[in-house]
Amino acid sequence: MADSNQTMMYDFILLGFTDRRELKFPFFMLFLFVYIMTLLLNLGMITLIRMDSQLHTPMYFFLSSLSFVDICYSSNVTPRMLANLVADYQVISLTGCVIQCDLFIALNLTESFILAVMAYDRYVAICNPLTYTTKMSRKVCMWLVAVPSAYAFLDATIQTIFTFRLTFCGSHVINHFYCADPPLMKLSCSDTHVKLTLMLLSASFNLISSLVVILISYVFILFTILKIKNAGARYKAFSTCGFHLTVVTLYYGTLFVMYIRRPSSVSLEQGKIVSVFYVVVIPMLNPLIYSLRNKEVKGALKRLLDTIPLSLS
Repeated sequence: MADSNQTMMYDFILLGFTDRRELKFPFFMLFLFVYIMTLLLNLGMITLIRMDSQLHTPMYFFLSSLSFVDICYSSNVTPRMLANLVADYQVISLTGCVIQCDLFIALNLTESFILAVMAYDRYVAICNPLTYTTKMSRKVCMWLVAVPSAYAFLDATIQTIFTFRLTFCGSHVINHFYCADPPLMKLSCSDTHVKLTLMLLSASFNLISSLVVILISYVFILFTILKIKNAGARYKAFSTCGFHLTVVTLYYGTLFVMYIRRPSSVSLEQGKIVSVFYVVVIPMLNPLIYSLRNKEVKGALKRLLDTIPLSLS
């Protein structure tokens, strides 16, 4: 990352979410609360699914995988952002920056692929119910999570390698609260055309391909649901898909705003706000969306709570 006339970069400085001191503590308390809730809600969802045999279905297997990714996704960024807010802990090593950048991209892609797999699962369950058990066996479900995840980490590693092959000279201050591609490219004094093109192609292909899977799945689901004559069965099918569609809308909406654009000083500032929403807030909202009006999750939680007095007696 250095030429003869340039300085080797061993660390970076993260400016953080805000430089206004009077706002740092309120933001710290807010984001700390959201992060704790993210951990509790997602860990609770994973535990509930694992402990209740009635939730041992493909849909809840994918939901527990989504919760695990959300925990990792938020934990990759939020603790350092909190440290930056309360203790002005701004320095991040080159190694730390590389790891954070790589994990951020990998977990981002993994989440988008899991959302696509969940849409496919709903398609098979509603459109081909007679073959659902064989098509969505435990082994198939594990492969549907493992293969896209492996691809996501491979793609992230390639993206990260190209990012840190750039030459960074002069300022090493990252105008963000985590190591991300757009602000890092702003620091580079070498040609970023190849990296920018690769980033846009990768983000566009991965996000659009996973979104296409979701849209096609729901087109078939919609036609199938409209053919159902029983109003109660039709409502149940719609409500099951509604949770997933809400999560998809929140997730892809913010990601397209974040990535399908060229880096600029204005977009970097806007990117901080968008990033906080999908890195900090969405991982907390996902388990809430799936549990608030989900009768199966509520039933499992009630059964779990009913066993607590018996175990204590």
